Amino acid sequence: MPPTVILVRHAQALHNAERNFSIHDPDLTEEGHEQCADLRKSLVENPLARQAEAIIVSPLRRTIQTALRSVDWLVEEKGIKIEANADWQENSAKPCDTGSAIDKLEQEFPMVDFSKVDPVFPDKTSPAASRYHFTKAAILNRAQSALKSLYARPEKVVIVVSHSAFLRLAVSGYWYFNADYRIFEFAPMNSIEDGFRLEQHESTREKGGGLGKSWIDPIVLGSELPEEDPDKESAAESNGVGRGY
Repeated sequence: MPPTVILVRHAQALHNAERNFSIHDPDLTEEGHEQCADLRKSLVENPLARQAEAIIVSPLRRTIQTALRSVDWLVEEKGIKIEANADWQENSAKPCDTGSAIDKLEQEFPMVDFSKVDPVFPDKTSPAASRYHFTKAAILNRAQSALKSLYARPEKVVIVVSHSAFLRLAVSGYWYFNADYRIFEFAPMNSIEDGFRLEQHESTREKGGGLGKSWIDPIVLGSELPEEDPDKESAAESNGVGRGY
């Protein structure tokens, strides 16, 4: 039976506060650290979160920092490893959505397991990194790959710390404001060709996330995502289409 999935958006990072997408792999702000405290309290008090047996993070600094400040109690109480997975990184190839070198991250975050991160990371633009290109097809395919991996996991509950646009436009079809989360079950499948879909728990759907910070209205998966690389379409780039924020 596939696990229950708790999808978390990272807390506020510097590029969010300054609206500056040129900041490379930004850290959390002071407000972001405060948001993590509220997120931590909510997760500690959530019966499903307390059953979590795995934690997966996008290998960007803001998602790692959010996990270390909100689910640290699961690491301490259960000895759960935080696993970095490049499939859960943000959509665009802007500096703010491009990660740092793994050897640097390993030194800074020794408590995170980077052993299974795709060796092509943090590249998102070369032919070798086509899996991570900022196009609708690549992003939706990556989301299906990420969900397929989750579906096969043996744990009962898995927490994933990821990014707004990827979670909203490719994975779940719902909004996530900084440091908010939603809880899902996998939808029944008649065949593998149906694709992997998530069905949200009423508790987080009705109030706009676990902390009630996020908009309630659903979003069509794939909407707003560019058909072609926006580096070739300056209008899409300047409008921030499908980009994380």
